[in-house]
Amino acid sequence: MKKTLSIGLSLGLWVWAACSRTGDTPSPTDPDPSADKIEVPQPSYFPAKTYDLAANPVTLNGFQLGKSLFYDGILSRNGTIACGTCHQQTSAFTHHGHDLSHGIDDKIGSRNAPSIQNMAWAKEFFWDGGVQHLDLFPIAPIENPVEMDEKLSNVLQKLRDSKNPNYPELFKKAFGSTEITTERFMKALSQFMVMLVSNNSRYDIYLRGTTNALTATEKEGLTLFKQKCSSCHSGELFTDQNYRNNGLSIDRNPDQGRFTITQNPDDRNKFKVPSLRNVGYTAPYMHDGRFTTLEQVLDHYAQNVKQTPNLDGLLQQEGKLGIALTADEKQKIIAFLKSLSDEQFVQDTRFSDPGFGHSF
Repeated sequence: MKKTLSIGLSLGLWVWAACSRTGDTPSPTDPDPSADKIEVPQPSYFPAKTYDLAANPVTLNGFQLGKSLFYDGILSRNGTIACGTCHQQTSAFTHHGHDLSHGIDDKIGSRNAPSIQNMAWAKEFFWDGGVQHLDLFPIAPIENPVEMDEKLSNVLQKLRDSKNPNYPELFKKAFGSTEITTERFMKALSQFMVMLVSNNSRYDIYLRGTTNALTATEKEGLTLFKQKCSSCHSGELFTDQNYRNNGLSIDRNPDQGRFTITQNPDDRNKFKVPSLRNVGYTAPYMHDGRFTTLEQVLDHYAQNVKQTPNLDGLLQQEGKLGIALTADEKQKIIAFLKSLSDEQFVQDTRFSDPGFGHSF
């Protein structure tokens, strides 16, 4: 009942936002791009957003445009790969079932696709932090030869082409004219992505005061998690957003992580600490998807941490590698981690593929 009420309230707020306008209502031929403003949720227990919404306020039309772009293969060279291909809603916007994500012509990438969720709070993007602003985020996959293998200039031209008559009108509704520019394209995608807020797991319901939202085992797991794991997976985003070497064997994959961006030897083998929200949906795990279960992840930390260059100091204390975990403690931590699954988020039709040719 509480989940149903929450969904109803959420949808109701969107309807309210769509109907609330300031000033005169723009005519269909002269749309007001500031109309239909949507507030990006700010859970009270989340930190302040890092994305500058003042520079790119979310509107219903901007969000709808960004959503259409997110799910359109037109962003790729041959029309087969969309953002939503490797970021699937049912798996919290990851590439479910693939250790290394597959892109154009079924080419295999070098990393596991990270989840797209709570992006308004992210400071940097990708496993290596190679992009510092959400508005620049889409350029990397679009122009990567094993992901979308396209040029941004070509994407913009295709959007302007008469073969795609919907897009000029969608840009006009979102930004006030049919002009399709790099800035507008990027801002529209950002407007969709910043709305992908996940904060309605059973753990969130527990935080909001419903103490029986978690079982006794899950509460024990939460206590253990805070003791054993929260130094890196800190706060209610469950990441400190830093880059760390967590002791994975480097024999399997030569990827040097953050070092590829900074060229600082101290950054070899370091990767961004991922959020654990929706971790029950986002298997496989690690930057290269080497672990298929949470049990394997905790087994790694308990007994398989390797002494590799720049191994994080938290994993080598008192002459021992890893984190001391009993079998019982692992199971309780896993029980807690599964309480971070936000069923509403992965089923919310506001974020779902509108379908080819869908008209807004």
